[in-house]
Amino acid sequence: MSLTAHDLKDIQGFYANVLGWEYEPALDGLGGGYAVARSVDGAQVAGLGTTGETKGLPAAWTAHFVADSVDVVASRIRERGATVAVGPIDFGDGRAAWAADPGGASFVVWEGPVDPAWYERRGQGTCTWLELRTRDPFDSALFYGGVFDWEAQGPENLDVRYQHDRVVLWIAGRAVAGLYGGGVQAAPDPHLRPQWHVYFSVGDVDEAALRAEKAHGTVVTAPHDTPFGRAAGIRDPEGGLFHVIADHP
Repeated sequence: MSLTAHDLKDIQGFYANVLGWEYEPALDGLGGGYAVARSVDGAQVAGLGTTGETKGLPAAWTAHFVADSVDVVASRIRERGATVAVGPIDFGDGRAAWAADPGGASFVVWEGPVDPAWYERRGQGTCTWLELRTRDPFDSALFYGGVFDWEAQGPENLDVRYQHDRVVLWIAGRAVAGLYGGGVQAAPDPHLRPQWHVYFSVGDVDEAALRAEKAHGTVVTAPHDTPFGRAAGIRDPEGGLFHVIADHP
């Protein structure tokens, strides 16, 4: 996950209050406008960055997907009629490409070292669930399946099922992402446009929503029960949309 914001110091304080994050110095070569967030258990969670180009735009969360070769994946993205906006380029100690799927949902492809704890995606403050709002979840599943070569993973490692009105991606026996319909690219409400939604794990969703409001965030979807756990939608003080979800195995 990565967040692009305006005021890195203030936004760090907000997420520390809501999710308990701590921060480490910027990665080599990325300067003072970048920080790495770690959960209360020390797992690497996200990168937080700021650039001059974000002025006038709301903060935004972007999902990252790991690949053996970012160049190969970028070629597959273009072959399927989608967009590679930036890259592939050297970035920190790896390589990355910024892309958008055919529906307009943005994501990043990353080739490089990854904190082993990230793969667990468990515990307070970690990203344990992703959801793609899109026009056609089945078309989107075909797109991402082709881009990341899901079939080569084998059904024992990666499985795709239709559950709870969603196309659900299972990795190593655990549901990690859902793709669902209703996304409208020209929708006035940004929440309804195609995009990847990130969900961070918390012990108590209702309490986390209260902490967000006290830290000058906005609860846009009140705490509610879902098939994957109790959840709430929140915008940080700069407008970055994210979700909190109850801890689940």
